[in-house]
Amino acid sequence: MKRSLQEIADAVGARLCGDGSVEVGGVASIGSASQHDLVFVEEEKYLARALQSGAGAVIAGEFGAASSGKPLLVSSHPKLTFARAARFLQAALDGPSGCINALAVVHPSARLASSVVVEDRAVIEEGAEIGESTRIGSGCVIGRGVKIGRKCTIYPNVTIYAGSTLGDRVIVHAGAVLGSDGFGYVRDPKSGRYEKFPQVGRLMIEDDVEIGANTTIDRGALDETRIGQGTKIDNLVHIGHNCQLGENVVIAAQAGLSGSIVIENDVVLGGQVGIGEHARIGEGVMLGGQGGVLPNKVLRGKGVAFWGTPAQPVRQYLKQLAALARLGREKKR
Repeated sequence: MKRSLQEIADAVGARLCGDGSVEVGGVASIGSASQHDLVFVEEEKYLARALQSGAGAVIAGEFGAASSGKPLLVSSHPKLTFARAARFLQAALDGPSGCINALAVVHPSARLASSVVVEDRAVIEEGAEIGESTRIGSGCVIGRGVKIGRKCTIYPNVTIYAGSTLGDRVIVHAGAVLGSDGFGYVRDPKSGRYEKFPQVGRLMIEDDVEIGANTTIDRGALDETRIGQGTKIDNLVHIGHNCQLGENVVIAAQAGLSGSIVIENDVVLGGQVGIGEHARIGEGVMLGGQGGVLPNKVLRGKGVAFWGTPAQPVRQYLKQLAALARLGREKKR
């Protein structure tokens, strides 16, 4: 389904220059675009190439306002506007709402809004609640009493355990497991055996969170695990029980968080970061890939980049590496 440039401009708050009746149905790179695609440029040096491409229209900064040859959507943040336009166009392709596949299993006590889509082999258990315009993919299992908000997308084979709540516009990619038991055991000093500590808490995921494929997030042991609004979590990430993540946190692939960690707002964690239990990462901290934080430690410094294990400010870490290299050279002499 295509949308007119005027509709897109109104939806994303861009200024239209040119024919607003032109229709596009998707987004693409400059090199692969067809007449039905939208492209973007952030720098003026790429504008000529975009205008000469096969694209139907271009999103550009103010530098493109006086250009001719193709319709333009002018924005102060072209990449952000492009992302919003892509989402607007995708909404037109999502298909009819209010459809429950004949091969899905929905418990009679579950409450689904009339516009919910449930695909084949999905299971919706007793007392679950799903808000309007949410889509549940093939093979998903939505546990007893789970609450899912409006306009969420749950991709195939996601499992959401009982006691979990998802806000509005949450995206969960294939194979993720939400609300499973945390890794909590008590050792019997006499027998040496480990006995399971109760894992009866909740998982709360706030609005506009995105969770990557095969990521796992544990429920709280006795209280709750919480993922703050706008947080984005990559594929293959593990978040342990009782963790508290703030708003607009970004976590790259293969990161691992032990239990009872606090991650404050606007933190960025690189790939393969490991954080020990009861650690705290302060607001705006950036922790580089493979960085490690020891248990009970606190990192603070808004906008400060940390690196290494144990993590320290990157300048300090690089100085230490340089000193070690000098020592190695001197030893060889």
